[in-house]
Amino acid sequence: MEKLKCWIKGFCIFVVIGFVAVSCSKTGYENRQDGILIRPLNVGSEDAKTIKIQVVSDDIVRVTATPEEDLRKRESLILVEQKDAQADYNVIEKDGMLHITTGKLLVKASLQTGAVSFFDKDGNKLLKEEAGGHKKFTPISVDGYEGYTFKQVFESPEDEAFYGLGQHQSDEWNYKGKNEELYQYNTKVSVPFVVSNKNYGILWDNYSLTRFGNPGEYDQLSQFKLYNKDGKEGGLSATYITASGRIFAQKDESEIDYEHLETVKKFPQGFPFNNSEIVWEGEIEAQESGIYHFKLYYAGYTRVEVDRKEVVKERWRTAWNPNTYKFTVELEKGERVPIKLDWKPDGGISYIGLKALSPRSTNDQGKLALWSEMGQELDYYFIHGDNMDKIISGYRKLTGKATILPRWAYGFWQSRERYKTQDEIVGTLAEFRKRHIPIDNIVQDWSYWEEDQWGSHKFDPARFSDPQKMMDDIHSMNARCMISVWPKFYHNTDNYKELNAKGYIYQKAIEDSIRDWIGKGYIGSFYDPYSQGARDLFWEQMKDNIYKYGMDAWWMDASEPDVLSNASMEYRKELCGPTAIGSSTEFFNTYALMNADAIYKGQRNVDPNKRVFLLTRSGFAGLQRYATATWSGDIGTRWEDMKAQITAGMNFALSGIPYWTMDIGGFCVEKRYETAKEGSEDQNEWRELNTRWYQFGTFVPLYRAHGQFPYREVWHIAPQSHKAYKSIVYYNKLRYRLMPYIYSLAGQVYFNDYTIMRALVMDFGSDTQVENIDDQYMFGPSLMVCPVYEYKARERGVYLPQGSNWYNADNGDYLQGGQTITAKAPYERMPMYIKAGSILPVGPEIEYTDEKLDGMVKLVVYTGADGKFEIYEDEGLNYNYEKGNYATIPISWSQQDGVLTIGERKGDFEGMLKERDFEIVFASEKNKVGFNFDGFKGQVVKYSGDPVQVKLQ
Repeated sequence: MEKLKCWIKGFCIFVVIGFVAVSCSKTGYENRQDGILIRPLNVGSEDAKTIKIQVVSDDIVRVTATPEEDLRKRESLILVEQKDAQADYNVIEKDGMLHITTGKLLVKASLQTGAVSFFDKDGNKLLKEEAGGHKKFTPISVDGYEGYTFKQVFESPEDEAFYGLGQHQSDEWNYKGKNEELYQYNTKVSVPFVVSNKNYGILWDNYSLTRFGNPGEYDQLSQFKLYNKDGKEGGLSATYITASGRIFAQKDESEIDYEHLETVKKFPQGFPFNNSEIVWEGEIEAQESGIYHFKLYYAGYTRVEVDRKEVVKERWRTAWNPNTYKFTVELEKGERVPIKLDWKPDGGISYIGLKALSPRSTNDQGKLALWSEMGQELDYYFIHGDNMDKIISGYRKLTGKATILPRWAYGFWQSRERYKTQDEIVGTLAEFRKRHIPIDNIVQDWSYWEEDQWGSHKFDPARFSDPQKMMDDIHSMNARCMISVWPKFYHNTDNYKELNAKGYIYQKAIEDSIRDWIGKGYIGSFYDPYSQGARDLFWEQMKDNIYKYGMDAWWMDASEPDVLSNASMEYRKELCGPTAIGSSTEFFNTYALMNADAIYKGQRNVDPNKRVFLLTRSGFAGLQRYATATWSGDIGTRWEDMKAQITAGMNFALSGIPYWTMDIGGFCVEKRYETAKEGSEDQNEWRELNTRWYQFGTFVPLYRAHGQFPYREVWHIAPQSHKAYKSIVYYNKLRYRLMPYIYSLAGQVYFNDYTIMRALVMDFGSDTQVENIDDQYMFGPSLMVCPVYEYKARERGVYLPQGSNWYNADNGDYLQGGQTITAKAPYERMPMYIKAGSILPVGPEIEYTDEKLDGMVKLVVYTGADGKFEIYEDEGLNYNYEKGNYATIPISWSQQDGVLTIGERKGDFEGMLKERDFEIVFASEKNKVGFNFDGFKGQVVKYSGDPVQVKLQ
């Protein structure tokens, strides 16, 4: 009997253990057809209850998470259909961890916490979610829509570097240890994609306000103990001084927060801002020791001192378009430190703010952390690659390939704010042709409509009497025209009424009678591109009113959307929502993407074989698939703004979107330049600033000049005899000589997911010296660009990356890599270097990109290392390249054999040059070849598509 009791007891224990085991297995994970579902066993109220891991490819893994029992069905706005979305993988359970193995990755997931780690195929750690606090969720409800605020934290070693995140204006490069807020704003383009020097990238599939780094919001200065200039506690002394020097008001202020239309109402009533000055001064006392991250939000002229050291040298932005600049200060708890902010508003009411984030440990601040305000699920893609090009290729696999733009788009564009008449725009183009200055595109900016007809898409007949003749005249001069179209509609226009009748217009601006800045001010709002019907109708209105004239390209301005400039963040959300698919809080950052979808698909539906081209002021992940380039917005005409465009452009390129440009010379102009007299120092500086900016602007993916008065056509900048004019025209012509090189790179962008504007970390990642170099970059594989961004600078430091040797592009000098040199930078020239082993195809001198397509191409071979290059050619204006109608010519140089091989041509297309001449020029340490290409004669060889070899003599 006793034995029977023991047997029954043992059996019961076995059954219980078996039940627990089955239960754990069932709730631990499930290997489903669409991925591996994990239900962590040890979770708190804020943690993820359900995590899904999907293997997209050998190199790409998706992780989604929710605090709910099941994941929701969610359609991504940024992804394209993944036809081969599931690669082969193996799953085993080992020591409480799931091991998911692909052809190139090992992914480990804890069954206890759900924390995920990524390793390469050899077991080397690539990325690891933070133990314990890796994912946190908080419910949020907006406009009747439910979702979650959430954050994700990953560990990060000290030597890691982060790049990407879009294009921002604080002149920050490597984001390791830094903070960035991702939202859209004029001059600020946010893309939730970050690339690491540790061979991976993270694509964060969320569309709301997102923070990289510290998830907290910048706090007011009242977080410190504040003392006025007399030592009294409570606030800083604020002294308001009029243009005459009279003190208008003095008071103590515990906050410097005048950042938007609501907070500026706190300024002393009646204070005359024009030519005035406000000084905040006193002392701050920190409540804890450490490094504080400060954010300065400014318009006008601004300086900041902390502890009597200038932490912000004078910066300027125009009154209506503030900028953000960030700096750090280390403070000791209980120590009183002098602080002073000196601000001179520039014109009417301006904006100013100074806030700070409290210290975090170096380890916490250095982690890879992402926080988003609202989403249905936490959703990210881990993308592995042996180099940054492969990581970006993975990003484009997910979000769509970049198209090849029409060939003319790679030439020069002239724009200004604005050509006011038909005669003005046609006459400007004619002047370019008369002066034989290359140009391909002239741009018609806004207000070509009647004053009260914004959104009508109709030309004002008093100023543009015959739009068809205007387009015909432009085309007859072998140029194209791009036109500005806003997603904005005055409520009295027919287009507004048609959109509004179908519920396609955001209503808040109408309800609040928001008036803009034109004339007496007019009421209007923006359309909702999250509705497919709205997108279709928006394109139909553009087609019926503008495209019918043969318009070549579209300039999509204010696509953040900028319904009301300088509104608070909360009011901005009210003005652009709710959207057709959810709260504007959840879909805050993707307006430009949906707007681009409308035009790209609309035009391709009407003209399926004419290349679409859009320029937009905002952007998001996936923008590249819509034949869209982004420009850096209404930046200022300052040297610091020029410098900031270098880091902005490099980080934007590393965000996976290849086509970026800027207003050469800056858009918003300091008044001293508007009124500069001939021969004055201000005019001298204006000319030099534009010269340096044109030099830099020649070597970004798209080459364009734009801005407010003074006019930006080169003959308005300086007379023909001036060195500024000569330098600008020299670089313009150089861009056109390099068109075979540039257009071949465009082919690489489409076929190989290439990136044209290349931070040095992309090509020289093994050289740790380049990780923080923020003012040099490669333009394609061969040309290193080193802009000059200081007034009267006639030299600058240049680092020549190790692993390659270099040629001075100006004089042909041969230099060893792995050293920093002092490069000469005369007024007329920017330092540039060519990597040894480069093969540079150079075309004849032309005035537009379609001229002399049958001209002889000079192949300049920069000896010293093996090299290769592939020339790409197609029809230039259509999508036949998607059908295989294009040709490539592989060219290689063997340093050991001293032989250049022009390989067999692959492919064919209508109008292809069957036979051509190549002129071969060999550059070497002895044969110094500069950019004066016609000064060097080489061997001419005939090429008909079969391999040809040329021996170095």
